[in-house]
Amino acid sequence: MDIRTELGLSPPNLADSKVKRVLDLGTGTGIWAIDFGDEHPEAEIVGIDLSPIQPSFIPPNVQFRVDDIDEDMDYFEPFNYIHSRMMNFSVQNWTEYLTKIFNNLTPGGYVELQEMDGFYYSDDGTLTQDHAMSKWCELVREAAAKLGRAFQQTEEFRDIMTEVGFTDLVQTYVKWPTNCWPKDKKYKELGAWNNENASRVLDCSVYGRKPIE
Repeated sequence: MDIRTELGLSPPNLADSKVKRVLDLGTGTGIWAIDFGDEHPEAEIVGIDLSPIQPSFIPPNVQFRVDDIDEDMDYFEPFNYIHSRMMNFSVQNWTEYLTKIFNNLTPGGYVELQEMDGFYYSDDGTLTQDHAMSKWCELVREAAAKLGRAFQQTEEFRDIMTEVGFTDLVQTYVKWPTNCWPKDKKYKELGAWNNENASRVLDCSVYGRKPIE
């Protein structure tokens, strides 16, 4: 098994995509936007986040802005590709969020959501609902709801995107180990990295396309 190393699974990530304008929502440290800018020098990449924690030494085709996804998205010129990663527990309303994305895409443009399921599961059923870890996950879910950032089940994204108007939807699930216990070498490596990333188990990548009118 090979571990995917692409920055995304949607067509704009292909080397010959010639994508022009890219928006990275919740860019964080900006590492994705920077890597995408390096791989696509012909593209203009804008990364937004609430915190200005991005580096100052960046590719000339990358810029960062402080912005709030809960506010209106008004960037004057639409994007060919909008990337959203690890935004669960940050988005108030996913239908509104995806509608804003839809309205800021060019006809034929793509959005890609890379989200983690956020809760632990086991292949052999040994992680029961009565387990302390399962109870902790449920408490996290309840806390997020009380904070107004309720967790959105990853399997529901496809229906929400269809409701908003996206077409050509592709949904991909990847098993995401939380430690070095897997026997498979690649899964063991993934588990080692993910163990540093708060031990979540299921990664979901979804992308769709705005119809050409």
